[in-house]
Amino acid sequence: MGLHMTSLISMLLKSYHLLWSRTILCKLFRYEKYHGYYGGEEAERKANYTDMVNKYYDLVTSFYEYGWGESFHFAPRWKGESLKESIKRHEHFLALQLGLKPGQKVLDVGCGIGGPLREIAQFSMTSVTGLNNNEYQIARGKTLNRNAGVDKTCDFVKADFMKMPFPDNSFDAVYAIEATCHAPDAVGCYKEIHRILKPGQCFAAYEWCMTNSFDRDNKEHQKIKAEIELGNGLPDVRVTGQCLEALKQAGFEVIWERDLVADSPIPWYLPLDKTHFSLSSFRLTAVGRFVTKNMVMALEYVGLAPKGSQRVQAFLEKAAEGLVDGGRKEIFTPMYFFLARKPHSNQ
Repeated sequence: MGLHMTSLISMLLKSYHLLWSRTILCKLFRYEKYHGYYGGEEAERKANYTDMVNKYYDLVTSFYEYGWGESFHFAPRWKGESLKESIKRHEHFLALQLGLKPGQKVLDVGCGIGGPLREIAQFSMTSVTGLNNNEYQIARGKTLNRNAGVDKTCDFVKADFMKMPFPDNSFDAVYAIEATCHAPDAVGCYKEIHRILKPGQCFAAYEWCMTNSFDRDNKEHQKIKAEIELGNGLPDVRVTGQCLEALKQAGFEVIWERDLVADSPIPWYLPLDKTHFSLSSFRLTAVGRFVTKNMVMALEYVGLAPKGSQRVQAFLEKAAEGLVDGGRKEIFTPMYFFLARKPHSNQ
């Protein structure tokens, strides 16, 4: 319990300069107003996606790292495999599908604090650039790169993935892990990736999507979708078919695609399921989250955590509920995978 408390205090103090005083409450109010859960409109979220996503990650990054580690994503999971092991395997799978070779120049679109970037760079001996539009995450990522010893071969660029600051045909491979779901327009985002990718090379991604089982006229389904959008900084959650069509419109040749949820013996949402208990991922269990909730409350009360920390933790809880419900009803997937190639110009 002492280690749990120390880690939580450390997490909150790491983001002290960003979140302290009235700043966090201001960001929180502005973020919440974008979402349908609080009466916001999808059009406004798409029009102001940069501001919305930045505010979201300013608020939640330290909570994510505390509970999830350096790689903020889900993974298919085999029996007997820990969450950490499954996440690494998921990243290695992506590198293998792209056929990465030592010395290649790779782009991670929407890289977070760079957990997958570091893992893939070390696994494939490539140079990986992380594209991110959030200053706090980039600063944290640079520190972690230095700690891992990859700061000479891996770096970060602050930019919007709808307007990338790279010349045409710059990268040998591009990937995105649960990141381009933040784009307001999938076609526009994929076109930018197509532009900066070398001809004949590949783009692979894990996308957050509603499945074909999602019913837009079902109020319960709508509520689950709204909770996922609110708790994860999303302007809209697209259906799998929309992503596939957007790739083709952007000029890609789709090599193969599949919802990898179907291949996971253990439900992907298990770490967030309150009925599940695991010592290896204690912080994500119902008991761990209860402890965290009360610690945040106490730390905010005595002034060690900024005002509004409890509310951030509360909407992350709401997000977890939406994800678990979406997974159980099979109307949502965080791992719709595709591998797509940019054709040679003579094709």
